[in-house]
Amino acid sequence: MTAFNTVRFRVKPGRDQDFLDAHRNISWPGLARACMIKTGDQTYCIIGEWPDMETMANARPNMIATLNSFRDTLEDLGNGLGVTDAIAGPDVLAPK
Repeated sequence: MTAFNTVRFRVKPGRDQDFLDAHRNISWPGLARACMIKTGDQTYCIIGEWPDMETMANARPNMIATLNSFRDTLEDLGNGLGVTDAIAGPDVLAPK
């Protein structure tokens, strides 16, 4: 069953290009597709599509390595989240 993960970020002022450049050539094993969306001033969300939850879980070390490469571009999101707000789960409905 297809799975998706989303991660929300807030980028430090003036660091948007560095943040985006860090994602241009992501290479996570099993990743079917990824999209970065701009959700506001200095805020972004990446959405990844995976063949299944296990493949996504197995790619976590690669995703964390990518995060570590641009962690200095991020602001803390507050409320104990740190610099990312990540969620994931299986596809349960695809209306279109």
